[in-house]
Amino acid sequence: MSEPIIVTGKAQTDQDDILLRVSGLTLHFPTYRGVFGRQDGAIRALDGVNLEIRRGRTLGLVGESGCGKSSTGRAILRLCDITGGRIVFDGKDITHMQGNRLRRIRPRMQMIFQDTQACLNPRMTVGSIVAEPLNEHGMLKDREKEGRVHELLDSVGLNPNYANRYPHEFSGGQRQRIGIARAIALNPDFIVCDEPIAALDVSIQAQVVNLLKDLQAQFSLTYLFISHDLSMVRHMCDDVAVMYLGKVVELAPRDLIYKDPVHPYTKALLSAVPVLDPKVERTRQRIILRGDVPSPANPPSGCRFRTRCPVAFDRCAAEQPVWHKLAADRWVACHRAE
Repeated sequence: MSEPIIVTGKAQTDQDDILLRVSGLTLHFPTYRGVFGRQDGAIRALDGVNLEIRRGRTLGLVGESGCGKSSTGRAILRLCDITGGRIVFDGKDITHMQGNRLRRIRPRMQMIFQDTQACLNPRMTVGSIVAEPLNEHGMLKDREKEGRVHELLDSVGLNPNYANRYPHEFSGGQRQRIGIARAIALNPDFIVCDEPIAALDVSIQAQVVNLLKDLQAQFSLTYLFISHDLSMVRHMCDDVAVMYLGKVVELAPRDLIYKDPVHPYTKALLSAVPVLDPKVERTRQRIILRGDVPSPANPPSGCRFRTRCPVAFDRCAAEQPVWHKLAADRWVACHRAE
């Protein structure tokens, strides 16, 4: 995903269309041992993540639990200090931004959290929670702020009169709507949705996803939608990135990923998704992966997936696959796909 040296014509349009570009993003957490606490290694949560998200579109980020999906979202928003790589947001390199410069760009990048019970302060009213970003960034006077809070609650399908209630008085789906209202309070351009429907009932999941799509159309939002629900990702997202053990192994438009996956891990993930047609379900081939996911503290040499890959060969152990582009906007890191 390297940038062209000279940008003209269509290349210039493509560059302007990309809101977020992540290149070689790494996030390592050091581990210590002994009486003196000497560092003896690191947990490689992210190890060279590459992503592109176009304006007004939704990129789905999928993979097994512990592969680094949530860490990717937090690192992109600069909620933790990254080890290496580059993050370019709307043409600005925010990788090493600090202080007031980073604070000024914060309103444009927000997050919706998975655990609604933990992310809403139980001692604050709903109105105070939604108004917190407005207070933090000094926007609007008191009377205007109250009107804005009521407007936000209404926009996510909650009664504005609920502003004086507390989070424990609401259901899980309603608390997630409160979190969404808080995320859009500053009119952001980009929102990281960190498994926003994982803790909700199936009937409520559809309501929340439809709300996110409506808000996206209304406010021209761009989403990074993190989820392990491949069926919901297919409904929600325009593009899909597949992660395995701290790396993105395939990135392509949604229809390409679901109809013609290239990476063996992507094929294995999609083979686990049930098909509604009984005839197709009985005849389709399922890929059963052997073994467990390796430790991010001691990943395998070469390709991270080789220890479980059904089509691995000698080169996979000796050489790390290069992240490269195939036809039709598909990116992949696999020796079999070269």
